[in-house]
Amino acid sequence: MSFQPLAERLRPKSLDEYIGQRHLVGPGAVIRRMIESGNIASFILWGPPGVGKTTLARIIAEQIKVPFYTLSAVTSGVKDVREVLDRCQKDARSVFVKGRPILFIDEIHRFNKSQQDSLLGAVENGTVTLIGATTENPSFEVIRPLLSRAQVYVLQSLDKDDLLQLLDHAINTDDIFKDREVRVEETEALLRFSGGDARKLLNILDLLHQSLGEKEPFVLNDKVVTERLQQNPMAFDKDGEMHYDIISAFIKSIRGSDPDAAVYWLARLIAGGEDPKFIARRLCISAAEDIGLANPNAMLLANATFDMINKIGWPEGRIPLSECAIYLATSPKSNSAYNAINTALQLVEQTGNAPVPLHLRNAPTKLMKQLGYGRDYMYAHDYPGHFVRQQYMPDELQGTQLWAPQDNAAEAQMAARQQARWNPQPPKTEER
Repeated sequence: MSFQPLAERLRPKSLDEYIGQRHLVGPGAVIRRMIESGNIASFILWGPPGVGKTTLARIIAEQIKVPFYTLSAVTSGVKDVREVLDRCQKDARSVFVKGRPILFIDEIHRFNKSQQDSLLGAVENGTVTLIGATTENPSFEVIRPLLSRAQVYVLQSLDKDDLLQLLDHAINTDDIFKDREVRVEETEALLRFSGGDARKLLNILDLLHQSLGEKEPFVLNDKVVTERLQQNPMAFDKDGEMHYDIISAFIKSIRGSDPDAAVYWLARLIAGGEDPKFIARRLCISAAEDIGLANPNAMLLANATFDMINKIGWPEGRIPLSECAIYLATSPKSNSAYNAINTALQLVEQTGNAPVPLHLRNAPTKLMKQLGYGRDYMYAHDYPGHFVRQQYMPDELQGTQLWAPQDNAAEAQMAARQQARWNPQPPKTEER
């Protein structure tokens, strides 16, 4: 029996075996078209762990039959990058190699500026095709010159159908299940603990199998999965994805107004060697998403914390992180801004490009003025209270409300101010 983890044994070798990411590799999708044409441009795969970033890069190299080099940004330095690029240059000059070599860099967001700079020349002159993988937003972590030379493709967490397809594939193809009775009774806990991560799902199956006697049937139900993971919560986390569970617990503790839990999970992140900028970015997001308009100062403090981390680093950086986490956890909460933009984006998707009313349009040319652009626009500052009633929404969306104020002092005041502006109550007349 193979001692390789189940996730490695079942790693897909072709696009036909690859599960998920249909928007990138499905029929007619962009990466599939690149593979079919044999012309691979440099790109960065951005998505959560366990969704197939490394696997997709390997499939591409296998399909188009070019040399494939890998570097991990965690363990590689500038010297390692240069050595690999030298080999790629030799491949590019060789008559025996057809096509540009592919350099795959895992966790490219962990490369510092000088390491990323060392890639630029080879990418720009076509010596190598760069494929990067990252769980972090590339716009924050990848230098602009490199980003301009590499398209970013977003990978999504696997959905329920994807995970069930993977489960079926594992049970029906892997040797550990071949000579054993298998009973799949329930999958809800398995899917919940997997969290859209293929590797986690397969690691859980591995863990369940290892707990069985030689002749014992493999039974999959919610009770078995929950009990086994509670007994050994780290066993299915073989590649360090617990990091994402801890950051999730950290943010949810802030959202739930528990400063003690927030500081505990912050300590876990710090003790685990987490990048302080990663933590500070999450605090900025939480300040906007979870505290929002209930306390706009939260966003200012979170942004100041991020700036301070860049200035002072470790170990003192733990102090502003703790201050910010406690402040956010104890602040009043509102997600009205978060809800408003999500609702607005859905509305835009449903209604398309509704025309801008003529009076709101810019009129930089004489022709535009003749066509009525900007005509009858009322400049708010010319009116009492710097307000005048006029139409701002497209014609077909007039009266649509996207922001719904929530039950906190700050938004109650904002809502009252808006009510007074847009729907003033007529003055009461005394009865005679």
